[in-house]
Amino acid sequence: MIITVASFKGGVGKSTTALHLAAYCQQLAPSLLVDGDLNRSALDWASRGQLPFKVVDEKQGVKFARNYEHIIIDTPARPTPDDLKTIASGCDLLILPTSPDALALGATLQMVDALHSLEANYRILLTLIPPRPSKAGSEARNAIKNAQLPLFKTGIRRLAVFQKAALKGVPVNLVKDPYANAAWDCYVKVGQEILP
Repeated sequence: MIITVASFKGGVGKSTTALHLAAYCQQLAPSLLVDGDLNRSALDWASRGQLPFKVVDEKQGVKFARNYEHIIIDTPARPTPDDLKTIASGCDLLILPTSPDALALGATLQMVDALHSLEANYRILLTLIPPRPSKAGSEARNAIKNAQLPLFKTGIRRLAVFQKAALKGVPVNLVKDPYANAAWDCYVKVGQEILP
């Protein structure tokens, strides 16, 4: 399966999502993470530690792809219309991560509008959901549902343990932290919605 993670806005957990979905998929079958982000966030994450899957840039992706059952692609933020067309047609599922703030949701709706003419198979993933008593996550979820847009049942909580994982160069499930299991469980549930 080819899963692409894309967003019109940076800072919404795009690379974190791509990396953790690769970690989930690796538990099922050999998986490859292709880092097409200009910041090379996934490659930088990989350089700090030990990831249980291979990470390559988009130029190497073609060479390695045939050896893997699942390919997860992290894309540059704000793809051009031509890039978006290529991204949408070149994957089985396009994941659009968005935090629940107005700017990120607005950018996601712009991307959805651009995808309508492309007949893309996409789903929105709410990320960086703040803890209670904030209602931002549930309000954003309701707004997306009311717009009748495809949305993952699971959302990703805003937890500091994700930053710890990035610093150590490992997926969050390999960090010794009281919140590591809760953070990993978010991505396991998303992974199960994609590949049960």
